[in-house]
Amino acid sequence: MTDEADETLIALFESGQAPVDGFHHRDHVRVAWWYLQRHPLHDALGRFIAALRRFAAAQGKPGVYHETITIAYVLLINERLDTDRELGWPAFADRHPDLLTWRPSALDRYYRPETLQSDRARRTFVWPDYNAE
Repeated sequence: MTDEADETLIALFESGQAPVDGFHHRDHVRVAWWYLQRHPLHDALGRFIAALRRFAAAQGKPGVYHETITIAYVLLINERLDTDRELGWPAFADRHPDLLTWRPSALDRYYRPETLQSDRARRTFVWPDYNAE
């Protein structure tokens, strides 16, 4: 995707529209990466959460939003950007393929399945259970 295509993806996302081929996990990560490239963490997180909630509602799936998964992924992407901020999306994605895989998830290293499947984790951010590294 070019910068123009990135802008198109963001515009679609922010207006609640999915690209023709859908809006998949990799697209979520890319959009979060885009926000983090342009805004400080606290701004990027707030903007991404608000836009993701609007997007889910516009798609008729407001219950799909998951607070813990959303925040944990944004924090992981931000941590990776600490050393890789200069990378464009293709290079960043190549260097961090674990972020792009939904199952198994990069979060599996930090959370037990029952934690992420809980209503509490869906509603509010829950700290990781452990770090298996």
